[in-house]
Amino acid sequence: AEFHARGYEEVISPNMYSQQLWETSGHWANYKENMFNFECDNTTFSLKPMNCPGHCLMFAHRARSYRELPLRLADFGVLHRNELAGALTGLTRVRRFQQDDAHIFCTPDMIEQEIKGCLDFVTHVYSIFGFTFRLELSTRPEKHLGDSMLWDKAEGALRTVLDAAGMPWKVNEGDGAFYGPKIDIHLTDALGRSHQCATIQLDFQLPIRFNLTYQTDQHAHGETSTTQALDTLQRPVMVHRAIFGSVERMLAILAEHTAGRWPLWLSPRQVMVVSISEHFNDYAEQIRKTIHDQGFFCDVNITGDKLGRKVRDAQVQQYNFIVVVGKQEQADATINVRTREGVMMGSQTLTEFLDKLHTLTKEFK
Repeated sequence: AEFHARGYEEVISPNMYSQQLWETSGHWANYKENMFNFECDNTTFSLKPMNCPGHCLMFAHRARSYRELPLRLADFGVLHRNELAGALTGLTRVRRFQQDDAHIFCTPDMIEQEIKGCLDFVTHVYSIFGFTFRLELSTRPEKHLGDSMLWDKAEGALRTVLDAAGMPWKVNEGDGAFYGPKIDIHLTDALGRSHQCATIQLDFQLPIRFNLTYQTDQHAHGETSTTQALDTLQRPVMVHRAIFGSVERMLAILAEHTAGRWPLWLSPRQVMVVSISEHFNDYAEQIRKTIHDQGFFCDVNITGDKLGRKVRDAQVQQYNFIVVVGKQEQADATINVRTREGVMMGSQTLTEFLDKLHTLTKEFK
């Protein structure tokens, strides 16, 4: 819903591309050792380590007008990177992962507003999780594409946006991507540790390498000769943007940030229904089904264990709420609710409880 509200179109791109595409994008010369390459039909293919070349092809598959810009393409496709074995650590660095990846094609005049929009998106998302963050401008690396003038222009645009953002930032010399400078966002978790997850990268190079163009508004004003038509073709600018970065890494960070006590809206174990005895198992199952049908993760414990053991097991497994049902609850068509922290919420109707769950979910709690 947030992507839709912010004007993104979700797309799906192939998992592998031929060597020819990676040569066009510059990845073959600058990133080949980090890619999984293999032969197929006498042609070298690679599993994609990133989505940007595929999105360039999507932009280029037909003529584009300035009226279509900014074009924001979001892609959650699977990526593969040939990381060194010694660098692999749990979920924080893996060889197969997914990103909340997006690329924005815009006019040069739109650069500042689009990057500002990306920073606003990052702020919105990270505030929901309770993260604070700091900003870094990563500049031209030694191994890069393009001439110095374009790099200076790109870095200058990012500096302008960072200055206008009103947040402190610093320069990280030489740590930009090979195709452009970037703003790296380092979040701080509950333990005070820093993690680089989100990134916003400005790219003048790939639009040149893929010969991406769009018709300016001059073409719409009646200039129709061949020379005039060529003059109205302009090069878009490309913004690479990820907020979570690797979804797997973000899950690992969130698991430690919450100490496994996931908020209800994210929790894989939201409600556990337990029956006092086997005489109330049918009622417990009925409650479970109703909660489940409302879109919540809900399990039921109708084993022969004692009530205290059932409740304790649910608390250890970090269920957000434990719903107890017995003779009184069945007779009154109610439930008895407590939290995993042991807070007794007492007897209430199922409707009241469901309203509470929906409210917490809507408020990202």
